[in-house]
Amino acid sequence: MSSIRTETILNTIINDDCIKVMNAMEENSVDVIFADPPYNLQLGDALTRPDNSNVSGVYEEWDNFESPAAYDQYTKAWMTAARRVLKENGSIWVIGSYHNIFRVGYILQDLGFWILNDIIWNKVNPMPNFKGTRFTNAHETLIWASKSPTSKYTFNYEAMKALNEDTQRRSDWSIPLCTGKERLKDAEGNKLHPTQKPEALLYRVLMASSKVDDVVLDPFFGTGTTGAVAKKLGRHFIGIEKDAGYVVGAQQRIDAVERVKNELCLEFSSKKRQPRIPFGSVVERGLLTPGDWLFDASRKHCAVIRSDGTLKSETAEGSIHQVGAAAQNAPACNGWVFWHFENERKELVCIDELRQQVRDEMKNV
Repeated sequence: MSSIRTETILNTIINDDCIKVMNAMEENSVDVIFADPPYNLQLGDALTRPDNSNVSGVYEEWDNFESPAAYDQYTKAWMTAARRVLKENGSIWVIGSYHNIFRVGYILQDLGFWILNDIIWNKVNPMPNFKGTRFTNAHETLIWASKSPTSKYTFNYEAMKALNEDTQRRSDWSIPLCTGKERLKDAEGNKLHPTQKPEALLYRVLMASSKVDDVVLDPFFGTGTTGAVAKKLGRHFIGIEKDAGYVVGAQQRIDAVERVKNELCLEFSSKKRQPRIPFGSVVERGLLTPGDWLFDASRKHCAVIRSDGTLKSETAEGSIHQVGAAAQNAPACNGWVFWHFENERKELVCIDELRQQVRDEMKNV
């Protein structure tokens, strides 16, 4: 296969081997990779329930490898190809179970990726352990990594917090398995793919680590969950899938998805996108002046503003953050939300309102 230009394969599914395709793609051309590779489950004999009915497991040829060494070799090959196409400031997600995730993480680090988080996907409706010989396997692990320790990867912290009712998002995610109408079926009514991931999982992944119009690559596309969610959220996708039957199902699924029509609805707030404003800018503009006093919301603590934009209290001096932390005997503090000033009516007003005023002035310049 000759060199493939990224713009020619956006929002398409390529029915071929992912290593071959990625090695032919342009280098440094995708923003995010989500990889759901074979787990090498090694299930052996068919699983049965107590009533002797069969359990739908993963017995497909694509999940079988001769040995752990053969699996490692395959993992290193596809990860090397993935690293080649990932942009310098891009990030990669790899999902797995206890069967493979430790080997995957080891190889990931060996290739130079920098692990940012491991996420526990807690399945709220897991398959029971019918034989009662082990704990119920109720989670899978996602490794999120940047291309290098210095990569300026995307993390939409505020969006994650907003999706979680204004609470910082943790690394344990409780999401149900893919069931019901979302599960793709074949002509006989059976599961089209044994390990189809829920859209809610990919929604969170893409909202966390990508921006509108980013290019998301899924080298093990399966039934197209990544593509379906990417289309909904205004991202571009590139899918690579070796099984022609999965490709047909994935394409039909994605064709039925509508991108959000109002582009404004795809945007979300991010404090990181706003220009950094030092407290000294508030003082320089005369919005507050040296000698003015700042208070916490309960008026328990106070500090005076000095001419260089620092504060001084009875116990500390320094930036609005340092003095706020000292007042609370805390390791850190966001001084913009901790400190308040008195307006003309002697009401306390958060100084963050003054920071926003300075930002608004900068926009109009």
